[in-house]
Amino acid sequence: QVQLVESGGGLVQAGGSLRLSCAASGRTSSSYNMAWFRQAPGKERDFVAVISRSGETYLGDSVKGRFTISRDNARNTVYLQMNSLKPEDTAVYYCAARQGWGVMPHGVDYWGKGTLVTVSS
Repeated sequence: QVQLVESGGGLVQAGGSLRLSCAASGRTSSSYNMAWFRQAPGKERDFVAVISRSGETYLGDSVKGRFTISRDNARNTVYLQMNSLKPEDTAVYYCAARQGWGVMPHGVDYWGKGTLVTVSS
């Protein structure tokens, strides 16, 4: 069992920045690929970013050049640095752990409960 707790969400104006954190407990997070997804009101849950056990990263097209995913395995923590935020980034952001490599929500083994990011214009 892995427990994931997100933090760092809040209200920010367009063009601003936020850093989200995901703290993992239970089984070591270093054995999983870690990812971020987001879900806006009335929309499907979409892929944002993923980082492998060794630190390889892949970002969704809509956030490339603006977001950065990183991990600190010693602290069992994953981060999502969000820069140049846009109103369309407004969503609940979910941390996820998965043994496989992919971008589909159905492949996720463990989910956090989410943290809300609101970008005003």
